[in-house]
Amino acid sequence: MKEKIEIHTQEIETILKQYLPKEEGLASSVMAAMNYSVNAGGKRLRPMLMLETYRMFGGEKIVIEPFLAAIEMIHTYSLVHDDLPAMDNDEYRRGKKTTWVEYGEAMAILAGDALLNFAFETALKAFVCDGADADRIARALSILAEKAGIYGMIGGQVADIEAEGLGEQVTLSHLLYIHEHKTAALIQASMMIGAVLAGADAEAIETIEKAAYEIGIAFQIQDDVLDITSTFDALGKPIGSDEKNNKITYVTLKGLEEASREQKERSNHAIALLNSLNEKGYQNDFLTDLIKSLITRLK
Repeated sequence: MKEKIEIHTQEIETILKQYLPKEEGLASSVMAAMNYSVNAGGKRLRPMLMLETYRMFGGEKIVIEPFLAAIEMIHTYSLVHDDLPAMDNDEYRRGKKTTWVEYGEAMAILAGDALLNFAFETALKAFVCDGADADRIARALSILAEKAGIYGMIGGQVADIEAEGLGEQVTLSHLLYIHEHKTAALIQASMMIGAVLAGADAEAIETIEKAAYEIGIAFQIQDDVLDITSTFDALGKPIGSDEKNNKITYVTLKGLEEASREQKERSNHAIALLNSLNEKGYQNDFLTDLIKSLITRLK
């Protein structure tokens, strides 16, 4: 499975490079910071989930490619801003210096802003791809905007910041709101866009949204677990970040054993939802295996 993921990751990397900005002109410094941030590595999970969902529903056109790049740009901008001193104040990510450490705080803020804006510039290029369906692309853009905005990822980030001052007053429902919006929203966007662009029906898209929710929550719970149990070498960033920032997590609320159990339970539910689509003729074995691998990931 590791080799398959590496092959698919390289496929995503090749597509991403086609859409990154050229570092030229008087604004080249912010473009360099943008490219540094995107090229810092990572699992490329979101574009991979998007592409494989697209393929599961029979998609085979290049119209998906601008959206693959766009979702990774949005995810990257969120990390750039998340690492800032005003947020998590992290100096390393994926084993490299974070963007604000490398380029300064002001340029990191601008690089994050630029990545968000450039993501939509990039996604709009889908309209000129061969075989583009304008209605599907418009629907995909709407999903991307909503899941990345105040009703999605940004809303989750706000709740996350405000929770830091609440301490033990943070409830499970509050924490679930944070995870649903800050983490699951972009995973939902990824998989829903893949389904929409491939022409999936409303019922199938709804099933995909539910599965992606479970994947997102499980993914974040595993992050909480790894922040305690992993090492800097494995994660590529300092461990104990949640405790340092006084964050209440699934582990602090439920304990390590219960958090791990729920992570597996949610992952299995996501797989069951995908299997229900398999019964209707929509199947992608790699997508299912990819989700299973998230259960035991170590970084």
